[in-house]
Amino acid sequence: MAVANEPSFRESVDLMFNRAVALMDLPPGLEEKIRVCNATYTVRFGVRLRGQIHTFTGYRSVHSEHMEPVKGGIRFAMGVNQDEVEALAALMTYKCALVEAPFGGSKGGLRIDPRQYDEHELEQITRRFAYELIKRDLINPSQNVPAPDMGTGEREMAWIADQYARMNTTDINSRACVTGKPINAGGIQGRTEATGRGVQYALREFFRDPRDVEMAGLSGELDGKTVIVQGLGNVGYHAAKFLSEEDGCKIVGIIERDGALVSKDGLNVEAVHHWIANHGGVTGYPDAQHVADGATVLEEPCDILIPAAMEGVINLGNAERIQAPLIIEAANGPVTAGADDILRKKGTVIIPDMYANAGGVTVSYFEWVKNLSHIRFGRMGRRQEESRHQLIVEELERLSADRDLGWTLSPGFKEKYLRGAGELELVRSGLDDTMRIAYQSMREVWHGRGDVDDLRTAAYLVSIGKVAASYRAKGL
Repeated sequence: MAVANEPSFRESVDLMFNRAVALMDLPPGLEEKIRVCNATYTVRFGVRLRGQIHTFTGYRSVHSEHMEPVKGGIRFAMGVNQDEVEALAALMTYKCALVEAPFGGSKGGLRIDPRQYDEHELEQITRRFAYELIKRDLINPSQNVPAPDMGTGEREMAWIADQYARMNTTDINSRACVTGKPINAGGIQGRTEATGRGVQYALREFFRDPRDVEMAGLSGELDGKTVIVQGLGNVGYHAAKFLSEEDGCKIVGIIERDGALVSKDGLNVEAVHHWIANHGGVTGYPDAQHVADGATVLEEPCDILIPAAMEGVINLGNAERIQAPLIIEAANGPVTAGADDILRKKGTVIIPDMYANAGGVTVSYFEWVKNLSHIRFGRMGRRQEESRHQLIVEELERLSADRDLGWTLSPGFKEKYLRGAGELELVRSGLDDTMRIAYQSMREVWHGRGDVDDLRTAAYLVSIGKVAASYRAKGL
């Protein structure tokens, strides 16, 4: 558990911001303009459920409008409060700037335990919350575009999009008012997996540079590395699945609400995910050792630790005992500012949340563009790409036959080469490119400046620099 003098999540974000701006030459007024949250709207509304009126409290915070619309998820959780929402909105500003998504930062939350309500009740609550935000332009395709977060998903986004369309019947771009929608409601292929996929691409880029790998005290490739994942929700599940199935990583620990599973031989992520879906937790899973106090598994030895659930899980209370040389923050704010200091002094390399979990907002950006263009990616060019590839394959086959060269095309080459890129391939390509370029901008600062010894400070320097440039261009 955290100790008494632990900084809050909001204070952690501010401390990390301060550490970065101390290394920058910003005018004091501009520094303050970037730091502060522009506006927070608090709404309290009633919904009649089970014969009586229940009152709910929700928030929508706008941190920075250096670019519009502003972007950020809506979470449904009992712990939602104004400080948390404002801290998350600030992170969104820096995250969007870092990965060059043309948005300002925003965040929303509703203080509710979604597990206490059935689907129809949740729909009533979500639509009423959306109504309160929409009528104040806090959900709008050109001003404020929410997305899913903890406790929300495609279903809730579809309800919000429909609510907006009902209230704005002539807005041709109404579907762009929210991202993370189901495919048949204007969503995009690859959005559900996007944040976990982004974690995978981030690690791949990290392991491409031997200097970075050496800084973490590791060696070699991503293949064969041992991984512990905390939280097997949407992000943790996809990150663990892709790393184990595509990159040869061994998932040796999975931490959930009701304890943790540990296996030196590696866990089957798909099987564990299926078990949690059917049993509500990891307890009773047959093919691994169960540890009742799951938090202790964060301290077990592994190459890569992936906290993918709540903020503040690595704190002053346990930071000294964390053994992983490389931590990638798949969740928002899983390492407190105090723990960050301890880990940096130990030489632990942390790939920060601002970058590591930006896959979600990157693909949200692609979805927003798709909604505004009213056409899916790949629709115009895919078959033309295939027909051009067909010409090359036919020419190769003709040359082989005519000249009796004694060579043939490799098995499967023709099918792979001929297949034009559809929406999913294009989304993954765009995400991979985004994650590579953003990481390279951080790496340049990390290795190129003598006063920067960690990736988090590098990430803040890059993103704050871009926000400052946007404000200057506006004449501020």
